Amino acid sequence: MDLSYDNPLIQTNIMKKFLTILAIFGLLFVSCSDDDPVIDPAPIEPDPITYTSGTADFSNYVSVGASMTAGMSDAALFIDGQTASYPNMLAANFALVGGGTFNIPFMADNLGGLTLMGQPIPGAGNRLILSFASGDPTPTPVSGTGSTEISNVLTGPFNNMGVPLAKSFHLLAPGYGNLAGVPAGLANPFYARFATSPISTVVGDAAAQNPSFFSLLIGMNDILAYASSGGDGVDQTGINFDPSTYGSNDITNPNVFAGIYDGLLQTLTANGAGGVVGNMPDITTIPYFTTVPHNPVPLDEGTAALLNGAYAEYNGGLAQLQGLGLISVEELAQRTISFTAGAGNAVVLLDEDLTDLTSFNPALVNMRQATSEDMLVFTSQTIIGTLADPNNPTSINGVAVPLADKWVLTPEEQQAVAAATMAYNQTIEALATQYDLAFVDIKSFLEGLLETGVPLSDGSTVTSTYATGGGFSLDGIHPSPRGYALLANLFIESINAKYGSDLPGVNPLDFTGLYIN
Repeated sequence: MDLSYDNPLIQTNIMKKFLTILAIFGLLFVSCSDDDPVIDPAPIEPDPITYTSGTADFSNYVSVGASMTAGMSDAALFIDGQTASYPNMLAANFALVGGGTFNIPFMADNLGGLTLMGQPIPGAGNRLILSFASGDPTPTPVSGTGSTEISNVLTGPFNNMGVPLAKSFHLLAPGYGNLAGVPAGLANPFYARFATSPISTVVGDAAAQNPSFFSLLIGMNDILAYASSGGDGVDQTGINFDPSTYGSNDITNPNVFAGIYDGLLQTLTANGAGGVVGNMPDITTIPYFTTVPHNPVPLDEGTAALLNGAYAEYNGGLAQLQGLGLISVEELAQRTISFTAGAGNAVVLLDEDLTDLTSFNPALVNMRQATSEDMLVFTSQTIIGTLADPNNPTSINGVAVPLADKWVLTPEEQQAVAAATMAYNQTIEALATQYDLAFVDIKSFLEGLLETGVPLSDGSTVTSTYATGGGFSLDGIHPSPRGYALLANLFIESINAKYGSDLPGVNPLDFTGLYIN
């Protein structure tokens, strides 16, 4: 892509830094003859600011990571999103101080989605949009089939080596971009369309470009799959050190992550390249986990009474077993189900961490009502209130039928996520110091986005509130273009501090907070 000074992104940043020199001239009219000349001074042209790279060499920048590095947003990868990726914004700044071309493996359209031999690939769906044309603001996927056919392998090299869905160990896995492995789920379709060979690795393809500077942001997917599935996976911490045997929703063992991350940095710095790394956010601060309330159920008095009658036997069975000392008074209170007339009734859910009482009574399943400490995943709103059995109008999910584990991240599951996040971040920060790299504290930044927001020059504030906050896209996980701009500036601040450069950053107001059709 064009990163010359004619590039609007670069041009905007330069022009905003121009010194404005206004020469105020008064014309002096002297009462002399008409032949007296009127002096018109030559205009004074403003001089542009000259930026410096400090001790860094940005001539060949390569970014390595997963979906955020690629520029994914609104649940898809598409051209506009790739253009608004934070690495592309960094590259535009680097171009001000000698940075070279930044090649991106662009998708074929702005729809998103991938096909293999014309057949849509599951899990690589179309982008979400917010449209008020129908009067319903619910985000919906753009209709149609994307034109990005992965068998049309692109010829690189590509500076943006961001691969959506990748976990840390995938970056070192030979064959992760093998086209033949895609149908069986053994390879990544996004990487398969631009891998240099069927046996290449992501980090190998990145290092082969001999980067002078790199960015690395990886590890979120090592936790996110577990969290977004409501803990429907295995926390491999202290259990399994072989990631090739992990399930798709498992948490990567922190010791495994540490070894992999060290290996990635060894490869990327082997030729003396400088770089910047970012830590992992607390993913429970992102809209995917903070949008759906635990108590969204409204009931009239008659329905509330009917439900309480239906759960009376369950509550009575719990009380009986508590009396026998099989569960504590606290667990009895936790598991007792009660509804009231009006709004604000908590959903009923299954919780695998409760005491298993089914050997005493098969009807006493591990269920309870949600509390404010539970986090309902974003997609749970599509199931709450629907019928588990279309022929039974009383089989209401989340009310008469408990929500499955995959719809809720319980406090115990949140602790597993938090522990892994802390361990990963300790590794990332320590290795950033060991390899003498710039370090970006994304975790603290996103916590601030949730708690106070980030004020902009026009008086607006970017927050993490779903849809209206401007910081996140409609999938509730990936930033919006404006959110990516804030992230890019965070990277640039760290780079400037570490390498003594004075890169100007980008203006978040130049990027949209939400795509609306």
